[in-house]
Amino acid sequence: MTANNIEIVPLTRNSRDVSRFLAVSYVIYRNDPHWVAPLLMDLKKVFTDENPLFQHAEAALWVATRGGRDVGRIAGIIDQTHNSVQKDRAAFFGFFECVNDPEVSGLLFQAVRAWAREKGMKRVLGPMNPTSNDECGLLVDGFDSSPVFMMTYNPAYYVDLVLAGGFRKAKDLLAYHMNIASCPLDRLGRIAALTRKRHPELTFTPIRAKTLTADLGKVKEVYNAAWEDNWGFVPMTDAEIDFMAARLKPMLVEGLLWVAETPTEAVGFLLALPDFNIAIKPLKGKLLTPKLFGFLSYLLGWKRPAWARALTLGVKAKYRNRGIEAVMLSEGFQAAAKLGVKDIESSWILEDNAMMRRLLEVFGGKVYKTYRLYDRDA
Repeated sequence: MTANNIEIVPLTRNSRDVSRFLAVSYVIYRNDPHWVAPLLMDLKKVFTDENPLFQHAEAALWVATRGGRDVGRIAGIIDQTHNSVQKDRAAFFGFFECVNDPEVSGLLFQAVRAWAREKGMKRVLGPMNPTSNDECGLLVDGFDSSPVFMMTYNPAYYVDLVLAGGFRKAKDLLAYHMNIASCPLDRLGRIAALTRKRHPELTFTPIRAKTLTADLGKVKEVYNAAWEDNWGFVPMTDAEIDFMAARLKPMLVEGLLWVAETPTEAVGFLLALPDFNIAIKPLKGKLLTPKLFGFLSYLLGWKRPAWARALTLGVKAKYRNRGIEAVMLSEGFQAAAKLGVKDIESSWILEDNAMMRRLLEVFGGKVYKTYRLYDRDA
């Protein structure tokens, strides 16, 4: 596809093409102080057949070139599990990066739409990088700070490019900020203590890195059950959860990962991680750099980030409204405070998840970043 000296070049998922695809970010963000380059060695794994997503999904990659330079990129993803569970015929667009030129972005979106139509899809939804179980959403509010670990970031002008491509809002994803010093931890602790007294059959156990493999079965059981009614949710296979756990295992910190159980089943799950972006940012995506020692000082626990991110907090439907969430939050907040964490981001929360939003707001949470999913016909 060529227009006005802009060429849309299809790529494969081989190592050389993926490296070229990922390199576009460095063109877009070279002067952006808030961007955090992802660790390329880790991100490349997402595009390989090592990623069990590709047991039920396919992806296509394109870059836009102008005057011999790559100036944009986009991926198209079709997840058969999503389409089966959601009774949908959607292709995702993801990993979108582009210079501030609607002609370039328009051609990239056209490439995804044409591919989607060829595959029999009816609409395009995104950004998904590559699914809703990974990083997703376009930042539309909160451009004044760097993203926390495993959250997206983009220039403000991307909103105009996506709208110019004919996309409309599908759903907002919210990031809540909580300051531990101003959070009513005493109140949270009282609710947690009352829950433990009323429900002595419940146990709350921290999951450690060394026990993660043995405890993954509990995580899998809760994850797919607790979120099954959420908008757009797609269950993860055992292999996908194993793949994600292997990537996250070096980042786990004791006290920030909890599972709630009855004598017969796992019923709740909390996962929080220190915001390792503060350590990753100076690396500019590469581990083989003199700045690696600074990263290792965080990874080995010699230093602790001042921020943490609560990634998931969920309870099976029949066990909700018993205070289980409060117990796990209480334990997680106390552990975070002992680690020197000052601020916590809880993300992402669906805009219409009223119960979780109320819970976070009761304990001082405020929306400070908004991410948006968009869709349009293919």
